[in-house]
Amino acid sequence: MLETTKYDNLDALSLHELASNIKDWGEGLGFQEVAIVKPDLDQASQRLRLWLDNSYQGSMNWMSEHGDKRYNVDKLVARTLRVITVRMDYLADENMVAVLKDKNKAYISRYALGRDYHKLIRKRLAELTRKIEQHLPHLNLSQRPFVDSAPVMEKPLAEQAGLGWIGKNSLLINSKAGSWFFLGEIYTSVPLPVDNLEQPNRCGNCRACIKVCPTDAFPEPYVLDARKCISYQTIENKDSIPESFRPLMGNRVFGCDDCQIICPWNRGAPKTKEMDFSPRHNLDNSDLLTLFKWPESEFLSKTEGSPIRRIGYQRWLRNLAVGLGNAEGSEKILQQLEQTMPDVSDMVKEHVNWAIQQQRQKLATIAE
Repeated sequence: MLETTKYDNLDALSLHELASNIKDWGEGLGFQEVAIVKPDLDQASQRLRLWLDNSYQGSMNWMSEHGDKRYNVDKLVARTLRVITVRMDYLADENMVAVLKDKNKAYISRYALGRDYHKLIRKRLAELTRKIEQHLPHLNLSQRPFVDSAPVMEKPLAEQAGLGWIGKNSLLINSKAGSWFFLGEIYTSVPLPVDNLEQPNRCGNCRACIKVCPTDAFPEPYVLDARKCISYQTIENKDSIPESFRPLMGNRVFGCDDCQIICPWNRGAPKTKEMDFSPRHNLDNSDLLTLFKWPESEFLSKTEGSPIRRIGYQRWLRNLAVGLGNAEGSEKILQQLEQTMPDVSDMVKEHVNWAIQQQRQKLATIAE
């Protein structure tokens, strides 16, 4: 049972002042929006259990772990009464469609072009947590910040707090900012006044995100089958990418943004103010072949501090090989693929060999 008597000496006026300060502090730390919610995750937990029953999580076993800590917040952080939710915009460029249309370019999900958001946002949330503690030095607070970590249902919490609504593409959509933003949370035992600003679902009859998905990963609106999602295949899947998905991946080598790019609410989405999210090493507009030629030392150097690093060099080559198989017919590409064959893992060889076959077929068609 949640503890409700710990801070009886805090009057309503003090709590409202603190809530206002938290929002000001958050804005000063670079968050575009800060909201406070008294969590109620009963419905979200039911949807999660149904999703898991359908095995839509694929190999992401952690989604079914941790028991009820995911939706009983005080079991994850003792004495939690409120969740402070934040969002931070990350879109740094508008070059997405042009890159996707160029079969020889490598498309990397926009969230991964710059510095790893986990570290940046975690540091900012830790500072916000310290400010709350400094404001209430006489109290024994129970608080913990999260950034896409631990069993936290961040989208339902953010939806309840009024940061947006969960759209048909299963992403949180904000009426002013679209969906190009990161989320973070602070679990706190302070009984702050809550924001009752839930945004109504404004997807209406629109099915653009469902129609545009290259792999039909949405079995129904608001439900994502991760196993069919290109982001899952290129990032979470540690094994071979099913051959049936490879032609559908096109040049998407790390993640996929199609369901965001097409979303009407992302028209005119604000650009990020965080320089750390700006593209590094021309990753927003690089040729597939250029990236495929990187030796492991260059991969490690140029992905330092990047979300891309987590998939490792072999999966990086696997994804790029698929992209090269889908690229325009090219003798240079074919030669590079054949040259690389002896020096990669068996898993990568499988994808390189597939790409070689695709390239040979294209070149034969060109020669006819």
